[in-house]
Amino acid sequence: MLETSARLLRLLSLLQARRDWTGPELARRLEVSARTVRRDVEKLRGLGYPVDAAVGVRGGYRLAAGTAMPPLLFDDEEAVAVAVGLRTAAGGSVAGIAETSVRALAKLEQLLPARLRHRVNLIQEATEPLHAGGPTVDAGTLTVIAGACRDHQRLRFDYRAHDGTETVRTGEPHRLVHTGRRWYLVAYDVDRQAWRTFRVDRLRPRVPTGPRFVPREPPPDAAAYVSQAVASAPYRYQARLLMRAPLDVVAERCSPTAGRLERVDEHSCVLHVGSGSLDEIALHVALKGIDFQVLDPPELVDHVRNLAARLDRAT
Repeated sequence: MLETSARLLRLLSLLQARRDWTGPELARRLEVSARTVRRDVEKLRGLGYPVDAAVGVRGGYRLAAGTAMPPLLFDDEEAVAVAVGLRTAAGGSVAGIAETSVRALAKLEQLLPARLRHRVNLIQEATEPLHAGGPTVDAGTLTVIAGACRDHQRLRFDYRAHDGTETVRTGEPHRLVHTGRRWYLVAYDVDRQAWRTFRVDRLRPRVPTGPRFVPREPPPDAAAYVSQAVASAPYRYQARLLMRAPLDVVAERCSPTAGRLERVDEHSCVLHVGSGSLDEIALHVALKGIDFQVLDPPELVDHVRNLAARLDRAT
């Protein structure tokens, strides 16, 4: 017979596995009396688990929805399935849940026994996802970074800059930001003594992480910080364009990593964008299907005129 604490965990696992249980069913599974089941149910209630009970022919026990998410207890097969699902979601295949999936994956993989972690890795290695475009990031790398963010542990990593230069960096990780195509890490660069953004597909963490650090005041909005940092990268040309549409309309057609938006009024906004090519900027903005006016640089005006003339001659 299971000891009381182990039996309570087993009872909780059974209640999570199926919607309704009769008292005799639970008693058989736990190898105890129906009276012991009733006492254990009361203990779960005392711990804050909302267990409903009904009397009569259709009576039994049910774990109801409470005000907080209770700990979930998985068997081996369930744990592997959840870990694989979270790794898949971390790839950004479902909009809006990638970052949450990474946090959940970091918690789960910290507790997975070695045998189950090996099974998850085997499935991952045998699976070839069809990506819609953009660089891919290893789920294990995301898990290491997410754990360092959560535990306030310094992260040393090899980093490849956009020009191919390889450096070893030391950072105090703050947040992971997913833009839909790329993952970015917002961290305080210890050597350069400034906040920086790092593309995770160019990053290779060195494990183990550590030591722990006391978090310093971070940027107020990590997502906005990444958008501004990427949009204002040291491109050859920096352009400002008045977009004659509300900011939320333009935002739907503009990736946060391709430009930064600034509200003017309810009918217009300014798009800040950079590139190494003026033709690229002209095409990028023209294809959004929104009327616009070039504010600067002046040479972009000529490129837009030339583009318009070429398109006119093509028809």
